[in-house]
Amino acid sequence: MAEMEPIDREEFRQEARGWLKANFPPALTNVPGLLFQGDAHAAAANDDYQLWRQRMTDKGWGVPTWAPRYGGAGLTEAHGKIIGEELAAIGGFNPIRSYGTMMLGPTLLEYGDEAQKLEHLPFIASHERRWCQGFSEPGAGSDLAALQTKCIDMGDHWLVSGQKIWTSGADQADWCFVLVRTDTERKQGGISFLLVDMQSEGIEARPIVLISGSTHFCEVFFNDVKVPKGNLVGEVNQGWTIAKRLLQFERNSLSEVKADITPLAPLAHDYLGTDALGRVDSPDLRARMVRNAMRHEAYMATVRRLAAEGKNGGPSHGVSALKNLWSGIIQERAELLVEIMGADGLGWAGDPYSAAEKEATRAWLHSKAFSIYGGSYEVQNNITAKRTLGLPG
Repeated sequence: MAEMEPIDREEFRQEARGWLKANFPPALTNVPGLLFQGDAHAAAANDDYQLWRQRMTDKGWGVPTWAPRYGGAGLTEAHGKIIGEELAAIGGFNPIRSYGTMMLGPTLLEYGDEAQKLEHLPFIASHERRWCQGFSEPGAGSDLAALQTKCIDMGDHWLVSGQKIWTSGADQADWCFVLVRTDTERKQGGISFLLVDMQSEGIEARPIVLISGSTHFCEVFFNDVKVPKGNLVGEVNQGWTIAKRLLQFERNSLSEVKADITPLAPLAHDYLGTDALGRVDSPDLRARMVRNAMRHEAYMATVRRLAAEGKNGGPSHGVSALKNLWSGIIQERAELLVEIMGADGLGWAGDPYSAAEKEATRAWLHSKAFSIYGGSYEVQNNITAKRTLGLPG
């Protein structure tokens, strides 16, 4: 897309700062963005959240670099970055952020035809249409190219049959972008990329209850689902190429994530007390907290560097190493938080435990999955060894 007329960055920064200060609801300060309606903060923040989403939609700043006809503001990447920085500075978040904006939207901009862009992008930009990702299958997780969901050309439509699993938000999604098999003779070369309406006859989404009590993962069954021919993105059997590009967009979006990095020190002060110098009264725990914080800062700096390299055509395979690093950092932090709280950090329900303590317990349990989903720890190490270090397969 053509860039907007050049404008002084500092001038735009002041404009963004003023608008955000006037329009961001203070009650949402430091509240995480909501990918799913069932998220913990959704009910309490619903009215303010809806107001904030509408204001960002009207401004086009949820997807600031998209063209206005697609619901964006037609800004440059530099201006979009400034908006993100100013949002972070006030403890804000992008209420439009979703799988649609992080993954599908950029993919449609590159591979979709104009009819598909106009049909879907404005609704993604306004958060009116929620998307889920139909990639993994019971027999095709780490080896995604082994997927078997069948897609048969019926002349005037596609007929899809199969099963997907670990589909985040499928029970709440309006649409799903799905990888399907259109050629059984080739592995990667026999996969296509479809857009499927989740209200179609023959689709069933079943939530999966996790050890943490969360149910945002689902298994999805496609039972002879009819899909219009126009819902194919790109060419037949081009799906693997499109999927790899989509995953690059997902990786680049990591640099914009406002992760839960609330400092542990204040909590440790409250639960464990301080020494004569005002430090956490446990040298060993204090050292491990500092190490975790340092690892996080190093990780975020590396993410920003790799994102910049990717946007400039540089390497992007370092994401496998980053995925494992991030899993380790979050798992370690969850362990530290529970350790700080002691017995209070093991509560599940009931009045003796505060909401924060119960949430810490569930977060600790949920973190155990981080080194498995999205590509297991071992598989990511193999990818790093082969593509980054050049070791034999």
